Amino acid sequence: MANLDLFASFRGLFTPKAEGVNQAGGRAYILSDEQALAQLAMTGCLNATFYATAQTQLAELVRLAARVSPTFLAKLTVHARAEGFMKDTPAVLLAVLSLRDPALFAKVFDRVIDNAKMLRTFVQVMRSGQVGRKSLGTRPKKKILGWLAAQSDDAVFRACVGDKPSLADVVRMVHPTPATPSRRALYGYLLDKPHEVEALPPLVRAFEAYKASPTGAPPDVPFQLLTSLGLDTTAWAEIAKRASWQTTRMNLNTFHRHGVFEVPGMTELLAARLADRDTIRAARVFPYQLLVAYLATRETGLPVKIVEALHDALEIATENVPVLPEQSIQVLVDVSGSMRAPVTGERAAATTAARCVDVAALVAATILRKNRTAEVLCFDTAPRTVALERRDSIMTNAKALAAVGGGGTNVSSALEALVKKGAAPDLVVLLSDNESWIDAKAGVSAPTPTMIQWNALRAKNPRAKLVCVDLAPNEHTQAIEREDILNVGGFSDQVFGVIDAFARGALGKEHWLGVIDAVTL
Repeated sequence: MANLDLFASFRGLFTPKAEGVNQAGGRAYILSDEQALAQLAMTGCLNATFYATAQTQLAELVRLAARVSPTFLAKLTVHARAEGFMKDTPAVLLAVLSLRDPALFAKVFDRVIDNAKMLRTFVQVMRSGQVGRKSLGTRPKKKILGWLAAQSDDAVFRACVGDKPSLADVVRMVHPTPATPSRRALYGYLLDKPHEVEALPPLVRAFEAYKASPTGAPPDVPFQLLTSLGLDTTAWAEIAKRASWQTTRMNLNTFHRHGVFEVPGMTELLAARLADRDTIRAARVFPYQLLVAYLATRETGLPVKIVEALHDALEIATENVPVLPEQSIQVLVDVSGSMRAPVTGERAAATTAARCVDVAALVAATILRKNRTAEVLCFDTAPRTVALERRDSIMTNAKALAAVGGGGTNVSSALEALVKKGAAPDLVVLLSDNESWIDAKAGVSAPTPTMIQWNALRAKNPRAKLVCVDLAPNEHTQAIEREDILNVGGFSDQVFGVIDAFARGALGKEHWLGVIDAVTL
């Protein structure tokens, strides 16, 4: 009988050599233009990361967007917003699309610009000159006018939060023609021009009356419009009472600062809202959103009931995560130093509390909870074992995983450890920023050590599949895309569904790009 070890090694020689270099200086495979653009679109925060500046990310995003087909660009723009819940990168891609294919731009505009903040970001990008022009242009102006016309008077007024540009600035740029007396008065009000006060929408008149005498329950407007009025605790409690689930999650510290939890019954009301199973299911709340809320509220003195409600909500949210096929699963978590960087980059005072390692740990802990065959292994310079209890809370296990490591990055070390112990998993999920450098020295024309170790592992189980989840805006990978390997970028909850589809064999040969290509225009 042939020597299986010999021929398994020989088979590895056909793995393409890695000719590229990653941002850490290690050997890597360069992604195709489409794959690289998708990676940047789904992870790019346009803020400084551990390895890349904001300007570098933007330049690469614009360069790659000019190289792919307009159809792919349009589909990715929709996917990044609708499935990845990204904010800045879809606006940039849409701006590039407006120059490359105005007809496709017009077709997808309303699917990408789904709120006022996205509208303002798009206008900011267009006016910056970063995509090739400093004016809006005829087609973008027409779409913006259509967006404004489709909003109710109250919606336009509530959209007045934010600046650079403000909604008033946008109105100045596009010169909308008011269709009603109330809209004419509202535009005059926003632009600080003469207008008929009596014709203003009732909500605006109520807001102005409250500004003149801020007593009693405030009007139903975004609380950001009220913060300069010196609201008392009672008013803040009223704002909290009518807040949506998402508004509550995002503003727990704000409510705490203004004494809301000191009002009798408010702690219990908000805790019950946060942990309401039906609300969480209806909102399709996923663990990542709750992790961000939890990390943002650490050591802030929030009531124990609120912290416990976040834990409960996270457990409930895992019900929205698909159960992977019944098989042997290994989850490999990168806990190296670069993974300590904020997952959405450095943004001065607005920097998120969630780090890349926190998100990776959360995904791992969630897979562990949902799949009884799953095991977790960490690595930085070398493999690191962390004792986890499957029945511990997801937050507890995520914290334990994120607390270890901190050294250099050696992606292949975890795979090598599996090979050495004779493991033959059906599915391996690698969570990393892909900046391996200890094992993948540049200047050596050879496959990456990650590919070599994966081939050795797959020799023990030819059905094995590898999913590389990249949490940073990169244009390279340690494992080249092929039938048994999926490279997917992003830290939104849609990644769970892509992993599930790949594990079940429901993705085509183009894997993640196939998911994007399936978007209907």
